[in-house]
Amino acid sequence: MTSIRTNDGPRRRGAPLAVAAGLAAVLTALLLPLSGSALPQAAPTNTAPPTISGTAAKGQTLVASTGTWTGTQPISFSFQWQRCDSAGANCAAVAGATNTTYVLGTDDVGKRIRVLVTATNSEGAASALSEATAVVASDGAPKNEGEPAIGGSPVEGQKLTATTGTWSGTQPITFAYQWVRCGTDGGKPDGSNCAVISGATSSSYTLTGSEVGFRIRVRVTATNSAGSATVASNATAIVQAGKAPVNTKRPSVLGTMVEGQVVTVDRGTWTSAGPITFTYQWVRCRDVCTPIPGATGTQYRLTAADIGFKVRVNVTARNSAGSTTVLSTEAATVAAAGPAGIVVLPSGERSIPVTSVPQTERLIVDRVVFTPSPLRSRTASFSVQVRVKDTRGFVVRDALVFVRSTPLVTRAVQPRRPTLADGWAVFQMTPATSFPTERRTTVQFFVKAYRLGDNPLAGVAGYRLVQVRVHR
Repeated sequence: MTSIRTNDGPRRRGAPLAVAAGLAAVLTALLLPLSGSALPQAAPTNTAPPTISGTAAKGQTLVASTGTWTGTQPISFSFQWQRCDSAGANCAAVAGATNTTYVLGTDDVGKRIRVLVTATNSEGAASALSEATAVVASDGAPKNEGEPAIGGSPVEGQKLTATTGTWSGTQPITFAYQWVRCGTDGGKPDGSNCAVISGATSSSYTLTGSEVGFRIRVRVTATNSAGSATVASNATAIVQAGKAPVNTKRPSVLGTMVEGQVVTVDRGTWTSAGPITFTYQWVRCRDVCTPIPGATGTQYRLTAADIGFKVRVNVTARNSAGSTTVLSTEAATVAAAGPAGIVVLPSGERSIPVTSVPQTERLIVDRVVFTPSPLRSRTASFSVQVRVKDTRGFVVRDALVFVRSTPLVTRAVQPRRPTLADGWAVFQMTPATSFPTERRTTVQFFVKAYRLGDNPLAGVAGYRLVQVRVHR
């Protein structure tokens, strides 16, 4: 018995292939010509209102979308920006503001803005109004809402780290840092009377002997397209002399960087005048390193979430003078467990090359999708999408796929194609002159997935018969 399955329905048991082919031949002989009908005409109707994007601040540009409309094509659109009160009501048209964009000016400050979109076609016109923007601000220059803060111990040799604080204003906002050395009184709140520490312009600073006896602030300057502003953190306590543990050999990670394996930290070597205690934080790194929640031991089992990342560990050594944190040396990228060449797709599925399918397994024609479905034309091209997996559930790439109608009533631009990384191969088909003309019938397709070089009658090939409805 042969299993037949449409692209949008479950498999069912049918008659033998020869019977199915005979039925198709009988149906072909009964084809009737298709008579067309005119599409109804309609005036524009709004199904999703227009929207406004952009920052509601003086000098900024707002951009309008048309929203979504139905109706006879083509549809043309016109725009009229409106200035409303602070509640978004009592709106009036802004003279000359009839483009898709609008630059906010002085008259708009304290107001809300809307846009009225009018859609027009051969059958008539209709209008739709957007929601109101936020109240337009006087400008979008950075404004500090929460001052920067300094983390770390004020001890010689320790690293201090600054936050930017909290800011409002037009995005994007960029930040610059300047660490300053203040007197024991902490200097002025804005740090303007403190001495600039030469070269200390990053978000962190390691204290030296020059800072002992002083207090430290960091001045953060926020800049955007509308201006800039500078604020300072609170001053640290007076910097104390001392020396935290010093790392003399960087930590490293021991083990095989493959999903499911357990790796172990080698904390490296350290010097200190007193006892040292150690803590650990495993991190997942690509462009930046992100802590792995709960991974604070000397060992860590690699998971599927680590695939494609480099897993490292921050080792923190502490003594009575402070602490020092050092990131382990760079390790290999974590690979997925499984056959050779396995990769993890963004969907979470695992893709393997067809060469990694063993002779004990088979290829499966997992899905066949026709677009459009059902077919409604004897002349228009259509696509057939085929997805291939193996019997273990892996998505298979580089498998060859062959597709043809049976009987042969279509022509394929390229009847054999390899599957891509996601397991899909796409074919473009054109109806032949023998394509069915009946109003309701089906066309059957034979699909084969195989590996180049395999014996045509053996190997890991998979086969499938599918059919698509023809309904005009």
